Amino acid sequence: MVNWLRTSKTSSVILLLLRLWLGWQWTMDGFHKVFGAKPFDASGFMHGAIAHPVTGPTGNILYGPFNAFLQHIALPASPFFSFLVKWGELLVGIGLILGTLTTAAIFFGLLMNFMYMFAGTVSTNPLYVLIGVIILFAGFNAGKLGGDFWVIPWIRKTVGGWFGKSASRDEAA
Repeated sequence: MVNWLRTSKTSSVILLLLRLWLGWQWTMDGFHKVFGAKPFDASGFMHGAIAHPVTGPTGNILYGPFNAFLQHIALPASPFFSFLVKWGELLVGIGLILGTLTTAAIFFGLLMNFMYMFAGTVSTNPLYVLIGVIILFAGFNAGKLGGDFWVIPWIRKTVGGWFGKSASRDEAA
């Protein structure tokens, strides 16, 4: 299955559709936070996540280290984290829509999804994670019908040369 995702032309078309849909969702979420009428502030969300942490069936806090991170690091620096969230969502969406640096974009999208779920927000996050994992497993094929078609070979050629590696996998064979 993973080999099919990573090599098939049919899967690259399916991945394009998934990428465009998920990219649109991320872009709109980020766009409203960046350009909305009211400035986006994540501190209210953080206060709620700290006050009502995710608990197990016996009432024990499930993600104690994450809650400590929110309380002692993220909340005191909420303007910085608000900036990261709004621009991160927008840039993840743009990266997915354009198919440029797709693997990096989906990685950071998944990171945000898991942070939201650790904070207790289910919403659409499980669906985004499911689609995101499929895109992540597909690797280069997920962005082949996009900017990655040109960007990734250039990166391999440029950065690969810095480390004495071949420009592409085909040349090594």
